Amino acid sequence: MTTSERDPRVLLERDPESHIARITIANPTRKNAYDPPMRRQMRADLDAIATDDDIKVVILRGADGVFSTGADMANAYAWYGNKNESGEKPRRPSQRRRLGVDRESFAFYHEFLYFPKVTVAQVETYALGGAFELSLMADISVVGKNARVGMPGAQLLGPALGNLHLFFHRLGPVLARRMLLTGDQVRASDLPDGTFTDVCADDKVGKRAEKWAQKCARMPADGIAIAKTGFGLVEQTMAYSGEEATGFLIHAFATNLRFEADEFNFVKERAKLGTSGAFKRRDEHFGLDLDD
Repeated sequence: MTTSERDPRVLLERDPESHIARITIANPTRKNAYDPPMRRQMRADLDAIATDDDIKVVILRGADGVFSTGADMANAYAWYGNKNESGEKPRRPSQRRRLGVDRESFAFYHEFLYFPKVTVAQVETYALGGAFELSLMADISVVGKNARVGMPGAQLLGPALGNLHLFFHRLGPVLARRMLLTGDQVRASDLPDGTFTDVCADDKVGKRAEKWAQKCARMPADGIAIAKTGFGLVEQTMAYSGEEATGFLIHAFATNLRFEADEFNFVKERAKLGTSGAFKRRDEHFGLDLDD
């Protein structure tokens, strides 16, 4: 990817003197949701940082005080390369195409999980869907107390199981089941201690993320690389063995769901009401207060 081909919605800054790089998701009109070109740009930037001996730490953050709301579902079929410029209903993607998208998705998230440098997630306001996964995968996660986290995609097509091992390993089985079976968004401060590295006042997140990055950057670079390889070995043997194959199979089944008359069908509602209307209908359907 050449400089002229960069996606302007992903910013990269490298500071060899401090040994810190920063990747900023800059799509504020969509609350920093990312589409396929943006995610490919992030992956390309991570690849460049991985081989830069001057960089020890990378901070992943979002513009304008919002981390990210995850994968942009305004045009869900865009993830499969199905253009819909004519206004006609896009053709349902084949399972072959789905598997190709899954491979690309797993490559991105797993390369982040096993990145050879220290990763710091600077989480303000929202960390939803894939962004929630990134916040759980980061070596250091600095999160605002009132940041909303969760997997709301579970309310669109059922429990989001693509990184099931991650959720059970990081959150524990009770909390993982709750968040995947309800799609609830919760405040970071409501999660158990130890879910994130540092849960602090919302207006302190940026400064504390920088401090954590500076602290890690004082470690020897080769020591970091060896430690990260060791962490990856332990996690593979404890939690992630078989993750890709499991995710592929679950996705194949999950994308062929049958919805009953009283169940919320995001794809059908989006076709009738548009994306914003479908999300409003989702909130109405799932807006059940346990205390009423």
